[in-house]
Amino acid sequence: MHYEGKIYRPWMEADSLLIQTTLGCSNNQCTFCTMFDDKRFKVRDIDDVFKDIEEARQLYRHVPSIFLVDGNVLAARTEFLLKVLNKITETFPEIENIALYAGYNDIRRKSVEQLKQLKAAGLTMIYAGFESGDPVVLKRIKKALTPEQIIEGAAMAKEAGIRLLASIIFGLGGRERSKEHIIETTKILNQSAPEEIASLALALQPGSELEKEAQRGEFHMPSPLQVLEEEEYMLANLDIPTYYWGDHGNNIASMKGWLPEHQQTFLSKVQHEIRTNPITQQNVIQTFAW
Repeated sequence: MHYEGKIYRPWMEADSLLIQTTLGCSNNQCTFCTMFDDKRFKVRDIDDVFKDIEEARQLYRHVPSIFLVDGNVLAARTEFLLKVLNKITETFPEIENIALYAGYNDIRRKSVEQLKQLKAAGLTMIYAGFESGDPVVLKRIKKALTPEQIIEGAAMAKEAGIRLLASIIFGLGGRERSKEHIIETTKILNQSAPEEIASLALALQPGSELEKEAQRGEFHMPSPLQVLEEEEYMLANLDIPTYYWGDHGNNIASMKGWLPEHQQTFLSKVQHEIRTNPITQQNVIQTFAW
């Protein structure tokens, strides 16, 4: 297989075959992220993508799941994506899941009909991080996204029948805007009703703009207690059926499972951590780079 630059995939896609379809991220300005600083956004040559798919067929006898990288793969033209998806399903008739990264505005730039075509061609899941529902935080982190656009993009994916995993970041509002961040984020989750939710605690990525803001005293990292209280608020106020991936390595209370079936259990676990975990006495949360 041939990959260019650093390669990232969601932790729940650990067993998936990775096919590099685009390079970099079409936004690539978020202050908290350095994932694709080593390359500019580009759609790979279709023949090169096909060669990787064919080579993977020679290497692996059974491939049930494929994840398309890099960031914002859905930014590519629909015709290109349909060719990639058709090549995958022809080459791997056993395939069950094909997923990719996308921004909510990438979804919005497609028509619902185009999204339905992608679904029919084999696309099963979109991973879309909106990180925060607070418009102030979204502007600060240069997400180039509004709450209204998040809701619209999610609704389009739902209408097309494509599952959506929405990722959020606890602590992204910093010490001063923790409440607004989690209240508005939970509100957006309830309004957009993603089929899955993934949460992770904020980590300052080395070299990121947010790290520099923290060093200059312009951004104040939250405490572990604030991060736990954000998760507590979210779990207490979510009122949608969804699958919750709360088991990222930076999260204090690790859990995953269906909501609302396990919601009270998860809420009790977070509340137990708030009452008993010594980490809540620390002033600043300590997390590891992704």
